[in-house]
Amino acid sequence: MKIHHTAICVDDIHEAIDWYCSKLKFEIEYQDDTWALLSFENSKIALVLPEQHPPHIAFEHKKASDFGELTKHRDGTASVYISDPFGNTIELLELPRA
Repeated sequence: MKIHHTAICVDDIHEAIDWYCSKLKFEIEYQDDTWALLSFENSKIALVLPEQHPPHIAFEHKKASDFGELTKHRDGTASVYISDPFGNTIELLELPRA
């Protein structure tokens, strides 16, 4: 298991993309009107709208389905959200198989 990304809530996806790419030199891996995945060296952040996704940390896990029913995403991944005992949201993510 490894960290895939950390998701932070923003009010405007395009404005956030512009800021993170211009100020911190992140590169766009994926974007649409509701979320974006940005990368920088060995780190990734997801920019999400509060009404679409909770802020969370996502871990790649080969058997994420062991934690609940997976939801398929438009980028080919599938995941399930769980909460730790302190109320933090954790996403367990399965990558598409090659």
